Amino acid sequence: MHHHGSTATLVLASSGVDPVPPASEASSSVPPPPAEGVVRFATFNAALSRPTPGRLLKDLSAPGHPQIANVAEIVQWVRPDVLLVTEFDHDHHGLGPRLFLDSYLAVGRGGAAGMDFPYVYTAPVNTGVPSGADLDGDGRVVTTPGSTAYAGDAFGFGLFPGQYGMALFSRYPLLTDRVRTFREFRWADLPGALLPVRPDTGEPFHSPEALDVLRLSSKSHWDVPVDVGGRRPVHLLASHPTPPAFDGPERRNVLRNHDEIRFWADYVSGDAPYLYDDAGRRGGLAPGAPFVVAGDLNADPDAGDGHPEAIRRLLEHPRVTDPRPRSRGGLGAAAVDPAAPPAPAHLRADYVLPSADLGVRGAGVFWPAADDPLFRLTGDYPFPSSDHRLVWVDVACG
Repeated sequence: MHHHGSTATLVLASSGVDPVPPASEASSSVPPPPAEGVVRFATFNAALSRPTPGRLLKDLSAPGHPQIANVAEIVQWVRPDVLLVTEFDHDHHGLGPRLFLDSYLAVGRGGAAGMDFPYVYTAPVNTGVPSGADLDGDGRVVTTPGSTAYAGDAFGFGLFPGQYGMALFSRYPLLTDRVRTFREFRWADLPGALLPVRPDTGEPFHSPEALDVLRLSSKSHWDVPVDVGGRRPVHLLASHPTPPAFDGPERRNVLRNHDEIRFWADYVSGDAPYLYDDAGRRGGLAPGAPFVVAGDLNADPDAGDGHPEAIRRLLEHPRVTDPRPRSRGGLGAAAVDPAAPPAPAHLRADYVLPSADLGVRGAGVFWPAADDPLFRLTGDYPFPSSDHRLVWVDVACG
């Protein structure tokens, strides 16, 4: 999640109430390796975003940055085969993911072994890209980077192009020549789009000029086929919809979050001739193609600030399996005050959702309890790694 100049005390993760059995002597948060023919998919909002362009590259270029080291160690303990990292600032040359691999993931730390991902995919995002229109409704068009007024008029809220980007790391080949991206798909082109209106007048919140350019995706929507060695590639469907907050009575971010998630429900239904990718190709996912939806969707079906219909529609979609991963740390965080209303620790934001034709063999959240030796990696506010937790699902892809 990103925040407008404020410090967040939110912990957003996929959590539940069933304690998981110990998976290693060191920590009950460390899962055993997946069985033969099983692929571990994970998503992690790793908070690898910085307030200025180039700052993340500077932090990554030296091996001793404590927050980045903690993020890397979490990945090393879980050892996913395919990992989507959200909130990873995008740079034009793709240096960030390479530096993260070479300076951090490759180096064992804290008892966890180093690891390598031979295949990496990253691409531009809409965050911090100026729209040239007044998207936040303040009566100004701001095109000079660096201010929240600029961020509010960008296609996705960001202080500079590429802030809060995404990167995909894989031990299996990524079929990059078959990737589809939907960064430029216009919100107004989604049938039945929940375009915001001003509640006092009922008029559209955005001007016709703004709607003409406004993109649906606040970062991007990616379909990246992964060759996991099975009969068919598994399509990794990646996104990081806008947080359903930081708006006004028109609830433009709540509505956009809903439609960014609804995009995937339409995409995997196969019957979506109105969808077009950035290369101009139309339609959704091929019928029957296996997939995994992954990312920080910023939506909880049961709580939070959002419009829960879209995430429920995705979770209950006949082509989607919801593994409902659990964690002991999430149980502890949710139990601090059982009488309190739903607190951030209860909120589900990060998802790994395999298609129904893939077999789920295990699932979890890296969220050590307070008495766990690895609690030092997740901790309490101010968090030593991220305000989100890594979510993983083991999928039989044969």
